[in-house]
Amino acid sequence: MAALAFVRDLAIVLLAVESLIIGIVLIVLILEVRSLAKLLRDEIKPILNSADDTVRTLRGTTTFVSENLVTPVVRISSFMAGVSQVFRILTRRQRS
Repeated sequence: MAALAFVRDLAIVLLAVESLIIGIVLIVLILEVRSLAKLLRDEIKPILNSADDTVRTLRGTTTFVSENLVTPVVRISSFMAGVSQVFRILTRRQRS
């Protein structure tokens, strides 16, 4: 009977120690999650904001280049292709 009481008391003590260890580990885990949240707020968010600003600037630049360079070049190129085709048609009819 004394051995059974000793085993019972030992199990109670081990469970108490295990509960303390689990509590300490949970506290450390909570502190690490808090640290991660702070890192995300202080480090990652400014990087994402900077990337967003860069994308907006790039979008504005591509719009500007498209409106002021590409569109006029395409118009001139298509006009010249049309003029070239007119000359081809006119020169074919004159030969016939």
